[in-house]
Amino acid sequence: MKTQDRHSQSRVTAGVTFAARLAFERISHAYANGSETLNDVSFSAEPGEVLCLLGPSGSGKTTLLRIAAGIEPQTAGRVILNDREIAGPSVFLPPEKRSIGLVFQDFALFPHLTILDNVRFGLTALSGDEARKEASIALSRVGLAHYADAYPHVLSGGEQQRVALARALAPRPAVLLMDEPFSGLDSRLKDAVRAETLSILRESRATAIVVTHDAEEAMRMGDRIALLRDGALVQTGRAEEIYLRPVNLFAAGFFSELNCFRVRASGGMVDTPVGRVEAPGFADGDEATVAVRMSGFDVSETEGEIEARILSRRYLGVVELIEFAVPGADKPVKASVRCGRLSPSTRDFWLSLRKSDVLVFVSGDENA
Repeated sequence: MKTQDRHSQSRVTAGVTFAARLAFERISHAYANGSETLNDVSFSAEPGEVLCLLGPSGSGKTTLLRIAAGIEPQTAGRVILNDREIAGPSVFLPPEKRSIGLVFQDFALFPHLTILDNVRFGLTALSGDEARKEASIALSRVGLAHYADAYPHVLSGGEQQRVALARALAPRPAVLLMDEPFSGLDSRLKDAVRAETLSILRESRATAIVVTHDAEEAMRMGDRIALLRDGALVQTGRAEEIYLRPVNLFAAGFFSELNCFRVRASGGMVDTPVGRVEAPGFADGDEATVAVRMSGFDVSETEGEIEARILSRRYLGVVELIEFAVPGADKPVKASVRCGRLSPSTRDFWLSLRKSDVLVFVSGDENA
């Protein structure tokens, strides 16, 4: 880690020529067999921001990147870079004319080329000397100038990721696209490389779209998040907006594990096995789904609103995961509780709901 810190401190900062706004307008995509991957998707990445494209596998994230980069055409809609249409019904700029860089999931480094030659590979518009100079600047920017004459096989996964980033930044693109760039890194290395990458993106000032299926990663990196499901846009916004005000149960469940209870409203309230909850906007008899995050329980051995019995518990260091039974629940309830709140010998305890971690949705919107 000390070595990485030393290299980070030696990084050269250099900005791109400009940061651009990249907009997707009513993008749809389908394969020749009729299989639809995107359906009427519209959102934009603003100049200089890091936007995380989040969603489960098969939601269309990578297809959107390929469309933006010019690797694949959409079947409907337009891609706009600043005020210029770069892909639409009558326009299709080739990838090399879009000023858009792409970092692949597997880094795609050439094993037979040196690190410097890998970085300068795409600088075909420059003379040999100019390309070497720009590639050296890009390598310095990611703290790897000392590896210029080495080959990819001698680098760690994190270092290879930074070389791929340097190669994408070398042409000074207006927009940088990254397809799950940290998925191949081990968990201990991932946090450090992710933080370093974010710092480099801030310094380069490029607009960036980062694809991930990890909600925590999206919250750590993104100025905003665009959440996709089955080829459709579910919600866009800052991390706290989506976390605190998810538009449906899918969005809520993507950011935290939930305990869900189906109930009926009465007098603007709903009764669940874990407590009574306000349900504004629900008429008497309306069916609602109450979702309680695992962090949504205050627990005590002496007082509370609902009595519960522990079925299992798993120690995780700062917190422990508890499965417990409560009267009226047809399956175990799960909670994340700070270690020490309940003694190791405790079997029965009391709980109260933390209302900030309780969400109420119209039943049936799970797939909205």
